[in-house]
Amino acid sequence: METTLDEIADGLYRISTYVRDVEPDGITFNQFLLQADEPLLFHCGQRWLFDDVSHAAARVMPLDRLRWVTFGHVEADECGSMNLWLAAAPDASVAHGEVGCEVSLDDWAVRTPVRWGDGEKVDLGGKRVRHLDTPHVPHGLDAGLLFEERTRTLLCGDLFTHTGDGPPVRDDDVVERALASESPYGSVCLSPATAPAIRALADLEPAALAIMHGAAYTGDCREALEALADGYERRLQSRMQ
Repeated sequence: METTLDEIADGLYRISTYVRDVEPDGITFNQFLLQADEPLLFHCGQRWLFDDVSHAAARVMPLDRLRWVTFGHVEADECGSMNLWLAAAPDASVAHGEVGCEVSLDDWAVRTPVRWGDGEKVDLGGKRVRHLDTPHVPHGLDAGLLFEERTRTLLCGDLFTHTGDGPPVRDDDVVERALASESPYGSVCLSPATAPAIRALADLEPAALAIMHGAAYTGDCREALEALADGYERRLQSRMQ
């Protein structure tokens, strides 16, 4: 198991751990550190990843400078080490959408979380993020994503998940890899609302996709999001026949 650190956009670092024993090809667990006056960590990983991920983050900045910890939805690989990060960064706050805070984080976090509304913009000083509620996309009622407006990076969580290891950034075949990896797991919640929610993300016209499992993507992101929506729409229709 190896944890790597790569700057994938200006001031945005991908901290990636490749775990080989997840069938069939292994999988990466990626956390994203946004350098700003108020630094932000999107995903914080499971507790067993904390030492490796925090050591990588400390190569960018002292951990006690961290001000925000947030993630796509409440799940161990996204927030299992949340309270360890809060201990390492005494001035940091957990932030999430209304549902995630009310259902889970108000109880689990050692400090009261900050609730971000759908579409709320947060100026981090040098970077600005927009919180987007995406219930059940890709899964979980509390699901939400972040869009960093200066680099136009969509921190898209489990969307576009694909297995295997590879370079930190690619610009090819992201939809094909995502749909192929989805087939054995069925992790995306397919409903009539799934494709429209993904197409709404395409309207942001992101320049990069920061993907939790797999390489980041810097090709035509709008086209990729629309193609992913089409793929899930076809799968939903086939299940309903």
